[in-house]
Amino acid sequence: MDAVRIKQTRDCAQEGTFLDSVESYIDRALEHLDLSEGLAERIRACNSTYTVRFGVRLRGRMYSFTGWRSVHSEHVEPAKGGIRYDASANANEVEALAALMSLKCALVDVPFGGSKGALCIDPKQWEVHELERITRRFTQELAKRNLISPGRNVPAPDMGTGEREMAWMADEYKRTGPADIVNANACVTGKPLSRGGIAGRTEATGRGVQYAIHCYLRDTAHAGIGGRRDLSTMTVTVQGFGNVGYHAAKFLSEEDRAKIVCIVERDGVISNPEGLDVEAVHQHRLRTGSILRFEGAESSPDKDRGLEIACDILIPAAMENAITIDNAGRIRAKLIAEAANGPVSFQAEKILFQNGVVILPDLFVNAGGVIVSYFEWVKNLTHIPFGLMERRRRERRNSQITSALESMTGRAFPEEMRDEFLEGGREIDLVRSGLDDVMRGAYHRMASVLTQRPEIKDFRTAAYYVALKEIGDAYKAIGI
Repeated sequence: MDAVRIKQTRDCAQEGTFLDSVESYIDRALEHLDLSEGLAERIRACNSTYTVRFGVRLRGRMYSFTGWRSVHSEHVEPAKGGIRYDASANANEVEALAALMSLKCALVDVPFGGSKGALCIDPKQWEVHELERITRRFTQELAKRNLISPGRNVPAPDMGTGEREMAWMADEYKRTGPADIVNANACVTGKPLSRGGIAGRTEATGRGVQYAIHCYLRDTAHAGIGGRRDLSTMTVTVQGFGNVGYHAAKFLSEEDRAKIVCIVERDGVISNPEGLDVEAVHQHRLRTGSILRFEGAESSPDKDRGLEIACDILIPAAMENAITIDNAGRIRAKLIAEAANGPVSFQAEKILFQNGVVILPDLFVNAGGVIVSYFEWVKNLTHIPFGLMERRRRERRNSQITSALESMTGRAFPEEMRDEFLEGGREIDLVRSGLDDVMRGAYHRMASVLTQRPEIKDFRTAAYYVALKEIGDAYKAIGI
């Protein structure tokens, strides 16, 4: 028993923290880059991490709250990154997430630096009106330090937050009397449509996961998954059935006809080798508060077992360090698409590679949120809805093409295609098109590195290489 305890202690020490993993990935990629030692260290470390403590009078007494906002890099401004509400949040985690945001934005080539924020709170313990007061006070503290601003630092939703919290933050920011009141709506992204949001933002990260997998399957330099490229022949496990996991599973099953054979959540796992009806599971959870006891699936409280079910694609879409040296050897997926931030520890990755598992990294796979946030930010700054200037012209052109085809062929245009073809492009169509294009560009940059630098053998190192080079070039250009 003592030997077992000693091994467990040694394994935990070897695993390190989430931040340790991120810094190890950075160091590995830096070995392939010709950056001066000082510049490499400047890129590696967070610029600043602010801790804010504030009180809010609730339920007849004063409650104190602690929050953080970390700015990893300001080589491009504004800095961008979500704010999460989580009782286990800490400064170490926030710094790791901020570093990932810098790298993610550089990889997908959107003009943001990296930032991240968190409030140490369990949202479920508070009523909606209490959460609003807490969020508004947090916003006041961020505004005092210039940590929320359209041109300096732009928050977005993350775990435990959503459209509602972003609407509160934007409204409170306006009340602080910003100098640039015209563009104040761009102080956060992920807002409701009625408050300056953009169509497709809620689904964006899950949609990006789908597009990331499509990119890999289209790449002829790789053999697909088990020699297959058709998602309708593949099985998928999704860990985490929040906004990201739900949308990724929904799109893969409904549009690509993949079988979602297992869904893992905090309270357990459900599985069915014939596939799960994702929308039905979603509605079941809304009714009962849990995915367990879903009719037509086997339920188990052993959530760890869910990650180890044999499948073609595993999508970890929950928390960091879901796959560690403790369970990496039992993972039986052929491809891991990291929908969460940092779901695979640095040490666990080595085991997965030894077992032939391909990993599409979080920098790429879950970038859909920040990409569509960029579209929303641009929309707020230009004050012009997407498609406004060209929708009707496109409709007229498509109508003319339809008429010409009917005239040349003597046959009516198929009714089942007519409405979609004549549509000039709704905002959500344009957002999805833009997201797909940016994801393809990011994949091409990673794949090019793998081709041109054969000593780099995995997608994560290629992604970090691209991102770090981009940030290094930006620092050099401004004389740092």
